[in-house]
Amino acid sequence: MPKQNSSRPRLTTTAGAPIANNQNSLTAGDRGPILLQDWQLIEKLAHQNRERIPERVVHAKGWGAYGTLRITGDISHLTSALVLQPGTETPMIARFSTVAGEMGAADHERDVRGFALKFYTEDGNWDLVGNNTPVFFVRDPLKFPDFIHTQKRHPRTNLRSPTAMWDFWSLSPESLHQVTILFSDRGLPISPMHMNGYGSHTFSLWNGQAERVWVKFHFKTRQGHRCYTNAEAEAVVGRTREGYQEALFGAIEAGDYPKWTMQVQIMTEAQEREFPFNPFDLTKVWPHADFPPIEIGEIELNRNPANYFAEIEQLAFSPSNVVRGIGHSPDRMLQARIFAYADAHRYRLGTHYEALPVNRPRCPVHHYHKDGAMRFFDNMPIPDAYYEPNSFDGPQQDSAFSEPPLDLYGQADRYDHRDGNDDFSQPRALFMLFDEGQKARLFANIAAAMKDVPLCIIERQIELFRQVHPEFCAGVYAALDALDPQF
Repeated sequence: MPKQNSSRPRLTTTAGAPIANNQNSLTAGDRGPILLQDWQLIEKLAHQNRERIPERVVHAKGWGAYGTLRITGDISHLTSALVLQPGTETPMIARFSTVAGEMGAADHERDVRGFALKFYTEDGNWDLVGNNTPVFFVRDPLKFPDFIHTQKRHPRTNLRSPTAMWDFWSLSPESLHQVTILFSDRGLPISPMHMNGYGSHTFSLWNGQAERVWVKFHFKTRQGHRCYTNAEAEAVVGRTREGYQEALFGAIEAGDYPKWTMQVQIMTEAQEREFPFNPFDLTKVWPHADFPPIEIGEIELNRNPANYFAEIEQLAFSPSNVVRGIGHSPDRMLQARIFAYADAHRYRLGTHYEALPVNRPRCPVHHYHKDGAMRFFDNMPIPDAYYEPNSFDGPQQDSAFSEPPLDLYGQADRYDHRDGNDDFSQPRALFMLFDEGQKARLFANIAAAMKDVPLCIIERQIELFRQVHPEFCAGVYAALDALDPQF
């Protein structure tokens, strides 16, 4: 037997019992079968069977790190949020991800990237859960599950289906803005550090006078935009499927801490009422000329997690986590995510997912939730105060944290989100910003992604491109013809 080194900790079971032999199973003789009473073996096998938890349905493949938010600007007249007051420094954690790929997918795939931030504030956790794009493919959450189905595997072939993707997009003109970004150069950043982040949705800020403004959050990379072509990304994937993890982890270990400039766009309620389109539409941006971004701070990532599973895989974000001075908006996609994200975490991680160390607020927490699987923390200090209201000095509400009322705009009905919407002007403005090289790569990326898609779907999508700009339509046709002269 190996000689016992007295300086090393003693191996035990999860119940703390010392283990004498961790190399050999308990058997009935040298050639006999394993005995059921080998409780050490049973513990190890049973635990291994339970080491994986359900992966996220979307954003399964991700990378993350800890850092700090520093506020250098002054918007204290707009919000009472302590986290956004001048000079404030707040610990945080970030997670970046691809949308479509499973946990084992390659990092360098053309895809939207998740850009999720959790700030451990004095008033509780604030989660800002966005993407590396300021818009999204759909504006109504009723379409979201169908959209995600098109990004996942075909139920019969178990393969990704370009036909499903282009069929959905060609039948959903509101997707044009995001599709144009996705197949542009910025659809394939070389690393998490070389892309912007956006809250994407419209949120709100409110101050101590119960005054509300609408806000969009932006995080502009200080490392510069760097992107791969399809061919360059394929070469990286041939070497490693973990290129993003290697880049982020390696940079922080080397002390090369990535930073982003934090900006806000502000719209008053009066401006919203006069705005020519719905400012809560997730498929559109607010023009910078009308609502110039205001720099208010920076985020820096400076510490890698010690345990990826515990701190990144079990990391749980939800747009429902807001703090005093920050609120939501009538953005339909945002309102659906307020429910869906927390619900997903209760399924994946359990009832008390926000008591896990990485999700636990750094401020005192007092609530009346009882019991449930894996209830591992103490009761409230006053055992008799396990309901509310009570007469035993248990925690109680504080009206000082009341948010101004949110006007929900009239009668409840299923309004057609396509009525009166212009889904072409903003993609056209974006397209016209591209130089000739960027346009050529956009056309080639789209043509490559349309391989084996039925002609009727291709023609329907190209008709949408024509409504954006005739050059968009002609360029994609030419790129398709270059790939297949019979097109």
